[in-house]
Amino acid sequence: MTFTQSFSKFGAVVLLTASSLAATSFTTFAAENFNTQLLNLQQHWVQVNYQLVDDAQEDGFENLVTQAQALVAENPENANGLVWLGIIESSYAGAKGGIGALSLAKKAKKALEESMKIDDSALNGSAYTSLGTLYHKVPGWPLGFGDDDTAKEMLEKAMLINPNGIDSNYFYGEFLFDEKEYTKAKKHLMLALQAPARQERPLADEFRRVEINQLMAKVDKKIKRN
Repeated sequence: MTFTQSFSKFGAVVLLTASSLAATSFTTFAAENFNTQLLNLQQHWVQVNYQLVDDAQEDGFENLVTQAQALVAENPENANGLVWLGIIESSYAGAKGGIGALSLAKKAKKALEESMKIDDSALNGSAYTSLGTLYHKVPGWPLGFGDDDTAKEMLEKAMLINPNGIDSNYFYGEFLFDEKEYTKAKKHLMLALQAPARQERPLADEFRRVEINQLMAKVDKKIKRN
C-alpha cells in the first residue's frame, strides 16, 4: 500500500468518525433542547394552573396548548411531548367547564392515547394517570366518554408503573374518595405525601401537597362519621 493510499484510507476514517460525532452531537443537542422546552412548559403550567384564575387562566392554557402543539409537531415520536399536550388540554378543559370543555377533553384523550402507542411508561406512566382522571371526571354516555370502570383500570396501571409517585397516588386517592372507599383513599394520599421530591418541579410538588392535605381533611371527616 502506497503512502497516498494509506493517507486516503486514513482520511476516510476521519471523515466517518467526524460525521458520526457530528450526528451524535446533533442528537444530544436536539434531546437537550426538547427537554428544556418541556420543562419550560411544565413550569408555566404550574403558574397557569395554580396562580391564575378566570379569563387569565383560560388565556394561559390556550397559549400553553399552542406551545405544546408546536413541540409535538417538532418531535412527533416523543411520547413525553404528547403526554404534556394531553395534560395541558385536560387542565384547560377543567378550567373552561361546561359543554365547551368536552371537545378539549376529547383532544386530551387523543393526545394521551397517541403517547401510549409510542411509550405507555413515559414520564412514569403519567398518561395512565391523566387518562384515568379524564375517564373519571368527564360525563358518561351520551354526553361524553366518562367511565369509572375504565378510570379505575387506567389509574391502577399508573400505580403499577409508579407505585410511589405523588401524582399517581393523589389521583388514585381522589378516585377512591369519590367512590366512597375512604380507608383506601387515605392510604394512597399518605403515600402521595411521602413521595420523593421531583428536583426539577419543586413548585408543582408544593401545590400538589396542598391539594393532598385538603383532600386528606375531607377523607378524615368521612372516616370519623363512619
